Amino acid sequence: MANSTLAVPQAKAALDQLKFEVASELGIQLQAYNGNLATRDAGSIGGNITRRLVQIAEQQLSGSAAGFRR
Repeated sequence: MANSTLAVPQAKAALDQLKFEVASELGIQLQAYNGNLATRDAGSIGGNITRRLVQIAEQQLSGSAAGFRR
C-alpha cells in the first residue's frame, strides 16, 4: 500500500495481512520488494481484495440494516 492514506490508519496491519492471504490463495509470491510483480498479478490481488472488502461491508450493513427499518 505505497503512498496511500488510510481512512483508519489502525487498519493497515489487517489490510497487509489480507493482501498476503489473497496473494497466497492466488499462488503469487510476495516479497519485501514487489517491483518485479507482473501488472496482471498485482491487479488480481487488488481486485480480489476489493471483492472481499465489499463482501465484508455488505455483511456488516445487512446485519445493521434491521435497525434502520421502521
